[in-house]
Amino acid sequence: MNTTTTRRVAAAFTVALAFAAGSSVASPLVYTPVNPSFGGDPLNGNWLLNSAQITNKHKDPDDDRFGFEDRSPFEDFNDQLERAVLSRLASAASSQFIDANGRFVPGSFETGNFVVDIMDLGGGALSITTRDKLTGASTTFRVNQP
Repeated sequence: MNTTTTRRVAAAFTVALAFAAGSSVASPLVYTPVNPSFGGDPLNGNWLLNSAQITNKHKDPDDDRFGFEDRSPFEDFNDQLERAVLSRLASAASSQFIDANGRFVPGSFETGNFVVDIMDLGGGALSITTRDKLTGASTTFRVNQP
């Protein structure tokens, strides 16, 4: 090959490269998240959760589903009965520190195992402290009266 032919081949190759580069169309890359927590399609949520649960091979040894799996109907009934009785006792005790208008009366009231202290904080705010006589444990919460 002579120099002229080599130059023509090089020129043709350059022109072909220029056409190839010019004729290609590029679009920007756009990331679309899959997880709905990060902006993905909300319909992916169930699919992601099911996939995670299916692939999860680990079992929490302390997970007993809040103790409901091993409970009998008899135990459930006794727990509900106990809650109902305690609710009635609390209602009866609360009648001692609520006046005829439904407002709390500051003071100290005792039940069998508990002491309830009601303090007026001013501006309609009350502090109610319940103490267990046996253990000494206490709980305090604040109430605003209308």
